[in-house]
Amino acid sequence: MNAPHIFSIRVYFEDTDFTGIVYHANYLRFIERARTEMLRDLGFHQGAIHSGETGDALFFVVARMQIEFLRPARMDDLLTVETRPSKITAAVIELEQIVRREEEILFTARVLIAALADGKPRRLPREFREKLGKT
Repeated sequence: MNAPHIFSIRVYFEDTDFTGIVYHANYLRFIERARTEMLRDLGFHQGAIHSGETGDALFFVVARMQIEFLRPARMDDLLTVETRPSKITAAVIELEQIVRREEEILFTARVLIAALADGKPRRLPREFREKLGKT
């Protein structure tokens, strides 16, 4: 695959626990934002996709996630989330996501996302698969 999509995020007080370390669940928020911004940078806006403005209303659901917490992030750290598609099928996208502080890997995730419409699996639009496959 080509270079990963890069999303930067600063750790704020609200992201941390009482020790000043990022609360574990917030990594999921960070990587969710990175996935949304990757789609936006490809020209796909989730609001338009959900409302059906771009065709059938589509929803993306996380079907499976494998995560590893390797090192803690702390208040004021500038983090980089790298998102790279590792597999794209008719209705499923598998993404690898890495959260770094400079070159140090803090967190990794392998995320399986399914496309749904009317509560049933739905094929991803061809344009979507093509653009995502070029990232």
